[in-house]
Amino acid sequence: MQIHSELLLGLVLFCCLVIVFLLQVLVYLYSYGKFAFHKPAKPSTLNLKPVSVIICAKNEEQHLIKNLPPVLTQDYPEYEVIVVDDYSQDESKIVLEEYEKKYPHLRIITVKEDRPYKIGKKFPLTLGIKGAKYDTVVLTDADCVPASDQWLKEISAQFTDKAEIVLGYGAYEKLPGLLNKLIRYDTFIIAMQYFSFALKGKAYMGVGRNLAYKTNVFFRNKGFANHTHIASGDDDLFIHRVAKKDNVAIVYSYESHTISTPKKTFTEWAWQKKRHLTTASLYRTSVKLFLGYVYLLPVLFYLLITILAVMQYAIYILPGLILFRSIIQLIVYRKAMIKLNEKDLLYYTPFLEILFIFIQPYLYISSKLTKNVPWN
Repeated sequence: MQIHSELLLGLVLFCCLVIVFLLQVLVYLYSYGKFAFHKPAKPSTLNLKPVSVIICAKNEEQHLIKNLPPVLTQDYPEYEVIVVDDYSQDESKIVLEEYEKKYPHLRIITVKEDRPYKIGKKFPLTLGIKGAKYDTVVLTDADCVPASDQWLKEISAQFTDKAEIVLGYGAYEKLPGLLNKLIRYDTFIIAMQYFSFALKGKAYMGVGRNLAYKTNVFFRNKGFANHTHIASGDDDLFIHRVAKKDNVAIVYSYESHTISTPKKTFTEWAWQKKRHLTTASLYRTSVKLFLGYVYLLPVLFYLLITILAVMQYAIYILPGLILFRSIIQLIVYRKAMIKLNEKDLLYYTPFLEILFIFIQPYLYISSKLTKNVPWN
């Protein structure tokens, strides 16, 4: 009787494993495959409209010295760069004034200490958008540098009569060590998800390190009025609210990337992640379900594999399922990683995926306990 019960339990668990396996294959091919196998049309870079680049900076003296010149020397017919100095206490003001003498298209807006709300960069960003001379704004951060002098052309060329929002890729600098691979892998997965959703006409986020939109999108939707009390959300919650089925374009060519300086310690990165995760509860229910679903499926897959292996049930089939799942995953990931110049992460994918299974619950639970804090 006991042997019969064990066989029945093994059969039930194996059936569950097969269902989870098929659902994962569906995610890889149908959801992530939307981006991985996407073939972009080559947009025209003729008749490019003037744009305003907006950078919010708070105590970013060293980053401004390093990263601002490549922004100011883009190969672009007409643009301005607005740096909003958010009450910096370092030498940022002096650095900016020196650059202002050299580059006439650089403008500086200074935020005083008594700003209306003190958390996040939404207020300084709003000032930058309101002060923009042109009706298209391209957003990036002070710790970001364009991957090429074609960055603005690649971004701006995506705007059409319908497309009024452009989502780009904000990469991180490639450095030695596990933490760097962890940060870049997480960034890659997030990008693959939001690019795939955008291609389906269901855009739900962008990244403020590389994002552009028409100013009338901002003003007709009252900017960040719905979430000024949350430190983050100037990129994901804003796009979540204003994106429609046909008003979002994506760009992911290497020339369109921005490259940021990654956090140097796990604690710093975890704090950054937790702050960003505080916005997740405000996503649409369908998006929250999908993001939870794609996290839960690998957890269930590896859990069921482990249980069945311990039970010695279908022991010769389990390696085949693992192998086939890995092949499908790596094919899709490889295509997507090539698009985002992250191909070196491919060989670490199985290990990083398992590592995230353990890290993600800690980050999520911690985010629920994290209070809003001033940016920078």
